[in-house]
Amino acid sequence: MRRLDVSLGERSYPICVAGGLLAEAGAMLAPLLPRPRVAVVSNPVVAALWLGRLRVSLAAAGIEVGEPILVPDGEAHKTLATAYDVVTRLLELNVERSTTMIALGGGVVGDIAGFTAAIYQRGIPYVQLPTTLLAQVDSSVGGKTGVNHALGKNMIGAFHQPRAVLIDTDCLRTLPDREFAAGLAEVIKYGAIRDAAFFAWLETEIPRLLSREPDALIHAVSESCRIKAEIVAADEREAGERALLNFGHTFGHAIEAGVGYGEWLHGEAVAAGMVLAANLSERVGSLAHADAGRLRALLGRAGLPMVAPPLGASNYLELMRRDKKVDRGKVRLILLDRLGSARLRSDVPEEAIEAVLG
Repeated sequence: MRRLDVSLGERSYPICVAGGLLAEAGAMLAPLLPRPRVAVVSNPVVAALWLGRLRVSLAAAGIEVGEPILVPDGEAHKTLATAYDVVTRLLELNVERSTTMIALGGGVVGDIAGFTAAIYQRGIPYVQLPTTLLAQVDSSVGGKTGVNHALGKNMIGAFHQPRAVLIDTDCLRTLPDREFAAGLAEVIKYGAIRDAAFFAWLETEIPRLLSREPDALIHAVSESCRIKAEIVAADEREAGERALLNFGHTFGHAIEAGVGYGEWLHGEAVAAGMVLAANLSERVGSLAHADAGRLRALLGRAGLPMVAPPLGASNYLELMRRDKKVDRGKVRLILLDRLGSARLRSDVPEEAIEAVLG
């Protein structure tokens, strides 16, 4: 097992990565719980595959597990209405402040569970047990929780750090190929913005990752979590450095909102967004043509979309102006100086953005 820590003082927590970790979850979580009672939030697909194994592990550790709270599968259901339904079930189940919520599922489950944990009785503890690659390397770490609004992604939410993140890479065996590829987009992002050596490793090892070889998966997930944990520890609430994690996301969120949530997977939209951001970085002279080509090539080898949907430059800009990073009306973008190095810029001419949007 590989263990990392998100260093946030008294709110620090471990990230543990291994195959077969669900079978150990009860013993690992028992010392962290205020009382031996949990409420599990999942969706029907994940629950059918993995909830039984988790229940056995929790019961063996003497942890009380009630009826699971199941939310509909898919980004289209990451809404206030779904969060309200979860809160209703928490009340019906007499969940108290000392009960810990467990998010068992992908990014949608984790975001909804974390958000409802943040607002229910003004905050209860929760734990992330992510089952998709995207959730394992990104959304489960860092305490960002929330739901979507029709006018913008993740516009309703809260920062609420988990007590622990337990990552069982065996869960990736049952993940559909499309969702697995979508998770690879976030893995590639970490190398692009922060670690050129990791990016080079991905270029070499992408065939093993696509074959889901266990040691390659554990390394990729651990390194992604290491990079994110370092950035979150330095800037928990995205006052500066944490914004770098949004490389490709300003374009990507516009794609998701523009085509309708759920039509493109988040990682697919981010991949196309990274291509646009790399093209823009090259256009404004901060990124060498060869580096932009390496990023595009790796995304293509991962089976990710390379071309953004034709929403029109004006529509893209309208959606991008609703992004959370907009400051004083200016769209701020994460651009690359080179592979492994990114920065936040608010001085990019609008005509340059329009040019890459076609």
